[in-house]
Amino acid sequence: MPFKSILQDLVQSTPGATGAILIDWEGEAVELYSPATDEFDVKIIGAHQNIIFNRIREIRLRVPTQTVRDTVITTDRHHLILCAVGDDYALVTTLERHSLVGRALVRVQQAVRRLEKEIY
Repeated sequence: MPFKSILQDLVQSTPGATGAILIDWEGEAVELYSPATDEFDVKIIGAHQNIIFNRIREIRLRVPTQTVRDTVITTDRHHLILCAVGDDYALVTTLERHSLVGRALVRVQQAVRRLEKEIY
């Protein structure tokens, strides 16, 4: 499965992207690509963001007519885009703080569709 190439394409084609990680429902790394950041750091980011994303999904259960597909977290140094990949996986993409989030979100959603085709 070309997970690595999908993540590499995402990072390389998204201005300001520094890394991407595909994680399973437990927060374990399935695949990652991060030329600018240590792989261990990306795995830690992925695991922690998965906890946040799962909490958001739990809150969503209170409004069962809606599904959370993605969310953006902005810190003082980065943007993090978290996207559901089906029901069992999530994609976390890290961006430099000055990056255009809307433009990046389009690229991330394209990557999610590609990942879903490979997984499901």
